[in-house]
Amino acid sequence: MPAAREDLRDFLRGEPDCILVEVTGAVGSTPRDTDAWMLVSRSRSFSTIGGGQLEYMAIDQARRALRQSQSVATMSIPLGPEIGQCCGGRVGLSFTAVTSELADELIARADDEIAQRPHVYVFGAGHVGDALALALSLAPLRTILVDTREDELSASRASGIETCLTAMPEAIVRNAPAGSAFVILTHDHALDFLITTEALRRDDAAYVGMIGSKTKRATFRNWLSREEGRPELLDRLVCPIGGTAIKDKRPAVIATLAAAEIMVAVLSFGAGAVSGKHKLKADE
Repeated sequence: MPAAREDLRDFLRGEPDCILVEVTGAVGSTPRDTDAWMLVSRSRSFSTIGGGQLEYMAIDQARRALRQSQSVATMSIPLGPEIGQCCGGRVGLSFTAVTSELADELIARADDEIAQRPHVYVFGAGHVGDALALALSLAPLRTILVDTREDELSASRASGIETCLTAMPEAIVRNAPAGSAFVILTHDHALDFLITTEALRRDDAAYVGMIGSKTKRATFRNWLSREEGRPELLDRLVCPIGGTAIKDKRPAVIATLAAAEIMVAVLSFGAGAVSGKHKLKADE
């Protein structure tokens, strides 16, 4: 079960007396849009509407309502110098006491959002693969670390990363949903080429990247020409991953740069289909 979904269930189970705060309007420059929401109890909060003084005011209002058993229906907050923020826009907020029915609705919506997250398959549980999977696990993605070696995956499982042990990683590519991203960095160049070729055959992949160098890219071009007769597929391959602006080969640096690159590709690919902008109202 994905951690974010379990966290919401844990919060609602431990803090049944709480208030849902939603962004209902966002005009001008604002920290978050109308898909943002948070839960506020007497001592804790879950998720965020953007932080800063805006969020502090929302939490204060929600907790005052909880203490006094009063309702705070809406707020309209200008994000200017008068509240210590310089965004310049205006945010509308709604406050709703969480009932058992609304709690179920929140959980169902969270489950639905998680189920629709784009998939990112990281092939290779080496130093860079582990670091990349860990970096991507913080993003609203479903990241799966794939390897043919059980020992290499065991340490990643301990970190809470979703893993897949398989003798045929190319089959994972064929069965992946549309809009998936594929990042290939295994321990074997021939295996890299096999998986990458399978990924490039898909016209519906959001991203196909392979760790390597100019020499490896040239070698792969020859592989495509010889094995597939389709050297043009190389045009869709990102290699090396993470760009070339920073010449730093440390795994954590490569992973950080590649994670940003993958996020841009995935979100751009599914900008219309994966917006996830739902209103969380009990009467919907």
